[in-house]
Amino acid sequence: MVTLTKIYTRGGDTGETSLGSGDRVKKHDLRVAAYGTSDEANAVIGMARLHTDGEADAMLARIQNDLFDLGADLCTPEDGKRSEGALRIVDAQVDRLEAEIDAMNADLKPLSSFILPGGSPAASMLHLARTVTRRCERLITELAASEQVNPAAIIYQPPVRSFIPAFTQAQRQRRHRCAVGAGRQQIGAGPENRRKTVVSLHKLVAKLA
Repeated sequence: MVTLTKIYTRGGDTGETSLGSGDRVKKHDLRVAAYGTSDEANAVIGMARLHTDGEADAMLARIQNDLFDLGADLCTPEDGKRSEGALRIVDAQVDRLEAEIDAMNADLKPLSSFILPGGSPAASMLHLARTVTRRCERLITELAASEQVNPAAIIYQPPVRSFIPAFTQAQRQRRHRCAVGAGRQQIGAGPENRRKTVVSLHKLVAKLA
């Protein structure tokens, strides 16, 4: 559990920040950029969740928690101080995400073209999250080229990118089915509702007479 006793420390006033290991590095350090971008993707997903509910919202919440773990993982170098017992992304998180993608894809129609970002507030924000996640992936792989990085942290990003198009397509098809169903109900109930309205008006006229 994280305990924050003081929100500001002035420790970064000289352009440096502390890693999870306690080491001081420049704020533009590649490792800081990597876990900062993971945090950025998390924030965008949080915005998208303002427009989701039910199991869809729960899936996004799980990704947000994973991204917190990813940030903690990247913040603490594997070969540095305090690395023992540090919070790390694990293979089970990758496996869960891939299983959720497979479950969504099983009910989706094959795509015949790329999807333009947009369609709804949630979809638009999630496509933005996808691009931020792609940038985060580039930074992590660049970091891994010069420093030791948890392999699970590297392979977690591609499933997130794959999850978002599948998720937005599933939500689009769900909205379409709901709209079609609602339209059929309105068409089917229309004449009956009109008959009831006419009968009520006739009764009202009779009372007034």
